[in-house]
Amino acid sequence: MAKTLSEIALFLNAELRGDPSIEITSLAPLDKSVAGEITFLSDNKYIPALKTCEASAVILTEELADQFDGSVLVMDNPYLAFAKISHLFDPAPKRKAQIHPTALISESASVGKNVVIGPYVVVEDHAVIGDETELMAHVVIGENSKLGKQCRLFPRVTVYHGVEMGDQVVIQSGAVIGSDGFGFANDKGVWNKIAQIGGVKIGSRVEIGANTTIDRGAIEDTIIEDNVILDNQIQIAHNVKIGTGSAMAGCSGIAGSSEIGRYCIIGGASVIAGHVKIADGVQMVGMTAVTGNIKEAGTYASGTGMQPIKDWRKSVVRFRQLDDMARKLKKLEKQVNQASD
Repeated sequence: MAKTLSEIALFLNAELRGDPSIEITSLAPLDKSVAGEITFLSDNKYIPALKTCEASAVILTEELADQFDGSVLVMDNPYLAFAKISHLFDPAPKRKAQIHPTALISESASVGKNVVIGPYVVVEDHAVIGDETELMAHVVIGENSKLGKQCRLFPRVTVYHGVEMGDQVVIQSGAVIGSDGFGFANDKGVWNKIAQIGGVKIGSRVEIGANTTIDRGAIEDTIIEDNVILDNQIQIAHNVKIGTGSAMAGCSGIAGSSEIGRYCIIGGASVIAGHVKIADGVQMVGMTAVTGNIKEAGTYASGTGMQPIKDWRKSVVRFRQLDDMARKLKKLEKQVNQASD
C-alpha cells in the first residue's frame, strides 16, 4: 500500500516541497508519527509538535509550511486532505464482484452489475440493488426496497420493505432501516397498534452507524436527505426529516414528526422531542434536550456541567427550590414597589 509523495501530491493536487521519491506506508498522529508515515496539522495550538515530529511528510497550510524541516504537502485544508488520503491506506478488504451461493435472491428482484453479495444475504421480491453495491453477510433487503449505486451495507444490516436510498450509502453493522414506528392508540388502558404504512427515503452519500435505527413513517415517509452522517446507536422515529449535510453523534434520539434543518450538528446523547422544528445551521452540544422549536441558527446547550457528587446533590436541591424562590422574589418585589409608592 506504499505510495510515493509525488503520487500523493498528484492525488491531492497539492504543492510538494521536498523529496518526491519518499515512500509513505501509513498515516499517523502528529505526535506519534515516525519515518515512512504522513501526518497533518490543522490546529495552531499543535505547532510546537512540529519541532519533534518524525514523520516523513506533513500536510500543512501555506502559512505553516516553513515550520517543518522535512517534506511538506501544502494544502488549504490539511484535515480534508488527510481525510482524502486515508482511503489510499485503508486496509479494509476489497472484494471482487460475486454472488455467494448461499444468498437467497428473489426471481423478481433486480440486481445490478458488478455487485458483491455475501453469504446468507436475503433479497426479497421486487427489491432493486444498484450497480457496484456490496451487501455483506446476513444482510436482509425487504420487499420493494431500492438501493442505488455503490452502496455498502455491512454484516447484519436489515432493510425492511419499501425503503429507498440513493447512491453511495454506507450502513454499518446491526443498523435497522424501516422498522415500525412507535405508534399506538390507547383504549381504556389497552394499546392498539397503528399500522406504519409509510416508508423511509434516504438520499445519496449518507452514512449510518452501527446499531442505529430509522423507523418508517406512520403515513408519510421518514426522510434522510443527502450527505447526512449518523453515528452509532441513534434512534430516528417515524416521520422525522433530517436536512442535507446534518450530522448526529452517538446515542442521540429524535422523537416522531420532528424536522431537523440543513447543516445541523447534534452532539452525543442529545434528545429532541416530537413535532419540533429546528432551523438550518443549528449546533447542539452533547446532552442537549430540545423540547421546543429552534427558529434561529446558533449553538445551543442544556443540562448542567459535571460536579463532584456532593456538590451536585446540593445543586439538585437548589433546582427543586427555584420555583418557590422565584415566587418569593416576585412577592418581595411587589412589596418593595408598594412601599416605595
